[in-house]
Amino acid sequence: MQQEKYAQIEKELSPKPPVMKNVIKAFLTGGFICLIGQFIALFYITYFDFTERTASNPTVATMIFIAMLLTGFGLYKKIAQFGGAGAAVPITGFGNAVVSSAIEHKSEGYVLGVGGNMFKLAGSVILFGVFSAFVVALIKTILVKFGVVSW
Repeated sequence: MQQEKYAQIEKELSPKPPVMKNVIKAFLTGGFICLIGQFIALFYITYFDFTERTASNPTVATMIFIAMLLTGFGLYKKIAQFGGAGAAVPITGFGNAVVSSAIEHKSEGYVLGVGGNMFKLAGSVILFGVFSAFVVALIKTILVKFGVVSW
């Protein structure tokens, strides 16, 4: 069978994915996660005297902790199955990636299994995050040094 004919038959027989439905579910899931993050930030601003700028760090840590707890209890998987890409919001997706790798390799032992594989998925995110921050800081330092922008 020729490749073009095979592709045509495959296209006719395969079910069409519900793209619009998936997009709406991802939007709602990601939006709900961000809404929870906003409430947590307002909580830190209201009760712990953080400013809008300084409240981001404890908010991020809290969101990662919540995502790790939900992953540990098996609830984040259900959220991801419903929301698809919406559940991959960078902060909560990072926590999910770290804990799910640790849980998956728990049977291999705590040192070589959990410790050695915990950052298998999230390691690339950390690497590119650190490298991007370095490049941006380098560019900003050069621009400040030449007086293009102020610190």
